[in-house]
Amino acid sequence: MRNKLNKHLGIEIDPALHYKLHYIADYEGRSANGQILYLIRQCIRTFEQTDGEIELPKEVLQKMEELNREKRGK
Repeated sequence: MRNKLNKHLGIEIDPALHYKLHYIADYEGRSANGQILYLIRQCIRTFEQTDGEIELPKEVLQKMEELNREKRGK
């Protein structure tokens, strides 16, 4: 089931980059979307190791807690 709190991110990329993204994703056993999420998480992890953890705003933490409560209640 889709997480209703997830944000949508649309990007435009040139055909060569698109092809290469899909090539690498297939090679690593991921979808293109999964590969992009993997790369974003890897980037954030590297940044936080170097520059410290990025603190989430209270609103984001509250929304995440609400979702967790809903999941536990089901």
